Amino acid sequence: MAWSRATTIGAAAVAAAAVGIGYWASHRPAPALWAAAGAGEGSPRRSLGRALSGPSRVAPADPGLASAAAIEQAIAQGRWVEARRLSQQCLQEHPDSSAAAQIQQRLGDINVHLLQHPASESGAPFYAPYIVQLGDTLGRIARQHKTTVELLQQANRLTGDKILVGRTLKVPAVSFSVVVDKSQNLLTLKANEEVVKTYAVSTGKEDQTPVGTFTIVNKLVDPPWYTAQGVIPAGSPENILGSRWLGFSKPSYGIHGTTDPSTIGQSVTAGCVRMRNAEVEELYAFLPLGADVTIVD
Repeated sequence: MAWSRATTIGAAAVAAAAVGIGYWASHRPAPALWAAAGAGEGSPRRSLGRALSGPSRVAPADPGLASAAAIEQAIAQGRWVEARRLSQQCLQEHPDSSAAAQIQQRLGDINVHLLQHPASESGAPFYAPYIVQLGDTLGRIARQHKTTVELLQQANRLTGDKILVGRTLKVPAVSFSVVVDKSQNLLTLKANEEVVKTYAVSTGKEDQTPVGTFTIVNKLVDPPWYTAQGVIPAGSPENILGSRWLGFSKPSYGIHGTTDPSTIGQSVTAGCVRMRNAEVEELYAFLPLGADVTIVD
């Protein structure tokens, strides 16, 4: 009976570690995650034999590994809402799992996917239907719903600005905001009070990033950089602003991209919040003018 139960545990752990290999290989788990699955320890049966030969017993399987497998299976089948539910459930029930950090990161990816490609499944988050009225434009709808034209286009698969009266659009039913934690160099995107995704960022050296709550007052694609030596155009390797700029209500400060992603996670800027270009472009579509940015020590 002990052999049957232990063998089942070993097989389940190996299966859980194998599912979703495309994702987990690119986000290599901590050693503890692989150790829990028995990787690098030989076959499950040999590992089990060593365990039974000593005074200790086989450690129980990490339930987070099984959840990770179920999440990847749901994504592979296009069940994004179910994948989100499973991720949230695992993080709530098994916060100490060796897979928790990877599942948290995966949940951020799932949330972004559901924002860019709203699901039609029951319980789909973030969006509500809106019927286009006479005189509506994407800009007007975006302002009414405190969102961006870019996000409306992504969510409704629009390649331009043209919309038809009577068409039902998916519009955000949430307001987006940002919290920047200087002590950890992390930026958290929130929808109302729910965490959507967390990003690694760089903040100011010598505590130069201001603390407080500000608003986004201007946005630029491929911003030029105005310096004491002159204007450095977009695309120049000397332009440290990268591909996007989201300016704060505190002049001269904002969130921007970078030409040096190796500095992300460090306190090295002149006071702005620096992100990887691909990630600031993602964030740019979510934050409208007027969105709150709260910075804490």
